[in-house]
Amino acid sequence: MNNTFKDLSLGFQHVLAMYAGAILVPIIVGGALGFNSAQLTYLVAIDIFMCGVATFFQVWKNRYFGLGLPVVLGCTFTAVLPMIDIGTHYGVSAIYGAVLVSGIFVMIIAPFFSHLVKFFPPVVTGSVVTIIGVTLIPVAMNNMAGGQGSPDFGSTENLILSFTVLVLIIILNRFAKGFIRSISILIGILTGTVIAVFMGKVNFQAVHDASWLAIGKPFYFGTPTFEIAPILTMIIVAVVSMVESTGVFFALSDICGKKLTREDLVRGYRSEGLAYTLGAIFNAFPYTTFSQNVGLVQMSGVRKNKIIYIMVAMLICLGLIPKIAAAATVIPTAVLGGAMLAMFGTVMAYGIKMLSKVDFSSEQNLFIVACSVGLGLGVTVVPDMFKILPSELKILTNSGIVAGSLAAIALNVLFNVIGGKKKQAEVAVEKAS
Repeated sequence: MNNTFKDLSLGFQHVLAMYAGAILVPIIVGGALGFNSAQLTYLVAIDIFMCGVATFFQVWKNRYFGLGLPVVLGCTFTAVLPMIDIGTHYGVSAIYGAVLVSGIFVMIIAPFFSHLVKFFPPVVTGSVVTIIGVTLIPVAMNNMAGGQGSPDFGSTENLILSFTVLVLIIILNRFAKGFIRSISILIGILTGTVIAVFMGKVNFQAVHDASWLAIGKPFYFGTPTFEIAPILTMIIVAVVSMVESTGVFFALSDICGKKLTREDLVRGYRSEGLAYTLGAIFNAFPYTTFSQNVGLVQMSGVRKNKIIYIMVAMLICLGLIPKIAAAATVIPTAVLGGAMLAMFGTVMAYGIKMLSKVDFSSEQNLFIVACSVGLGLGVTVVPDMFKILPSELKILTNSGIVAGSLAAIALNVLFNVIGGKKKQAEVAVEKAS
């Protein structure tokens, strides 16, 4: 009995560690695209449900899929702004068409990805993640003020709520330890929401209207459509996620004392591709490895897959109860904004951390980062710069993330792949002479 309670407690810890990230993404994306309360409730519920399903296929090791380690999958924050951009310019159906194609793309290239890594070194992936983080910050700031277009934008109440959440998260990260620190975002959101209730800024009507039980429906938001620019955007997001996941896979294998083979990595990549595909079919999200749960594995010292299977069961059960999902949708925008600034800032900081591995004694690497981040941020801030271009070329300029990412990839090929081979040839000639 004691062992069962302990296992359930450990499984619930994993749920809490990833829950804030799991609910924030659908609320941000759905809110930005103008979804009503019923649609938002569905989006949160199916996201929680699919987090469980995606995690199951990654933990369950078989011939074709599964890393077989205690890894947890959730929606990648690198997909937030691209999905909002796609939904705004092409419609919701184009989001899921792009996610579907990118998932199939990941499954196809999984066996060959190790040979493609040279095109995505830290100077490229770090630049892309930094671009995504920087372009997400305005979203967080607008929400801290109450949401763009809201009648009480920038009001004292909204600023008090958002900064209370942010300060609490900072305090917990400074003074708390272990598990409490790992769920600081969730604690901040819950505390902010309770304060908002006493301020009369929370409406529970969505919870009242939601049903107690519902099952996700394939293509809930309609049949997917396929547009070149959105597909290209989500493929870039998927590849960056694969590079990030590779590092997490190896970190987890080191914690668990299990050496990963090339076949293990291929199965792990395929599982992420399958997660993307299933996310598209049920109108959820693209899923990737959650590093916070890897930290929880290390902190707890419990490395059993059994614990993750328990967490999977909990997530699937939670995803079947719309009332629980609806509770997440009543969180005030200002409260979310405070948490979002911390989380999106972390995305940007993680990009900078990835860039710290780059050899900046090479002016060429400095140039790659300068041009790609500058172009990505520039296109985001001044979107009308390329409005006179023909539609065929606008595919590359409609999104700062696409423009910056393609610039980073192209410049890396020019300076470090082609240029690297040239330097090696010159060194060989010098040695021969």
